[in-house]
Amino acid sequence: MNNKLSKITFFLITLIMFTTLSAQQLTDRQKALVTCASLEAQGDLTRLEPAIVDALDHGVTVNELKEAFSQLYAYTGFPRSLNALGVLQKILASPKPTWQEGKPWTRPALWNDAREALAFGTEMQTRLSGKPFDYDFCPQDNYYLKSHLFGDIFAGDQLSPADRELVTVAALASLKGVEPQLAAHQQGAVNMGNSREAVDELMQFLRQQGLSQVDCAADAMAGSWPQGNPNDGYAQYFIGNSYLAPLTPANLSAGDGGVLPLANVTFEPGCRNNWHIHHDAHQILICVSGRGWYQEWGKEPIELLPGMVIDIPAEVKHWHGAQKDSWFQHVTAHVTTGPNATNEWLEPVVDEVYLKLK
Repeated sequence: MNNKLSKITFFLITLIMFTTLSAQQLTDRQKALVTCASLEAQGDLTRLEPAIVDALDHGVTVNELKEAFSQLYAYTGFPRSLNALGVLQKILASPKPTWQEGKPWTRPALWNDAREALAFGTEMQTRLSGKPFDYDFCPQDNYYLKSHLFGDIFAGDQLSPADRELVTVAALASLKGVEPQLAAHQQGAVNMGNSREAVDELMQFLRQQGLSQVDCAADAMAGSWPQGNPNDGYAQYFIGNSYLAPLTPANLSAGDGGVLPLANVTFEPGCRNNWHIHHDAHQILICVSGRGWYQEWGKEPIELLPGMVIDIPAEVKHWHGAQKDSWFQHVTAHVTTGPNATNEWLEPVVDEVYLKLK
């Protein structure tokens, strides 16, 4: 058994290293740009000044910074937008020869046509959201969002749609109490041309720099491990939505060293599987992102955090899943201990029990 576990450990270390390396998708220019957006959102003008200089040194143009700061008024308010522009203006009083002005700014034509702005904004909002969105509860905000935010502001051509959303995500991640909007724009950043790995790397970068105001384990999206497809084959044994991403060939059999195929399982907030038992196999969970729960029958639940490993013996009744306010991902492997490795699915973990977990 120890030899089998050693093989799994070696494979996972290699896989983690590969995933980490392959996730490096943000350029130095983008990191400098999102740092400025984050500090603008926090109103930290002391740190913003050297950050702007660094951004200009890394190829962010003057006009891109102007557009980023002006766009952010819609998310962080006019005072912080104007303050950031003031810092930029102060820095440009003594410019370096290597700094770039960028493409000339031109007034968007649709600013002269309210109907055109509304139509363009509706199209942009649908693209970002992945589906049409109408806020009928408040027609005023519904119009402001479509016509002004996604219309007038998104009509600017200094930032690409992908960079524009990275700026927005960085700003929202640097504020408290805007988690629903952050979640929407993290997915929107993917819809506007960024990879999911790039968005996850952005969140990790902000945390590493001490810029994020979001609990690292409560990110609106899960971590940089692949999410995969809806776990439809096992949906009847889950409460909430889960996703499955195979990490080894699906045709791997228990005869290949006794290790069944490895997969990453992603749980949305509140999602958990039913109580179940692995017969003739024990299961290994390697937690890679978010916060979750694991519980064995008759024992207290265990909070799952990235880096934790849970070895579940055969014949032990248990369940695992996400916490109610966090996505959660774990890599799972099964090691056979007998000739008839099967799962026995049992009763669900009901809300009356699950929602009391803290």
